[in-house]
Amino acid sequence: MAATARSASTRDVTLNIRVEPRHRDLIDRAAEAVGKSRSEFMLETACREAEQVLLDRRYFTLDETRFQDFLSRLDTPQTSETLARLLNTKAPWEA
Repeated sequence: MAATARSASTRDVTLNIRVEPRHRDLIDRAAEAVGKSRSEFMLETACREAEQVLLDRRYFTLDETRFQDFLSRLDTPQTSETLARLLNTKAPWEA
């Protein structure tokens, strides 16, 4: 994600949250376990969770015609020589 890849010198927005001491202590223990500061840990964790939330969005709407087209595409087998070759190739640890 672009926000996490930027250097500290370009960070120009501050986020503040209020937490209970037990939550802060839990976050601090986890951050220390992975060798990160509280801020680094919270930012990385929050961004990772935000990406998951956005990637996991499964709800979408279609009118009846488009929905039927969508279903037919799901039901139609796709052929791909590249995929067939990949599926028929032994993994390196199996060779």
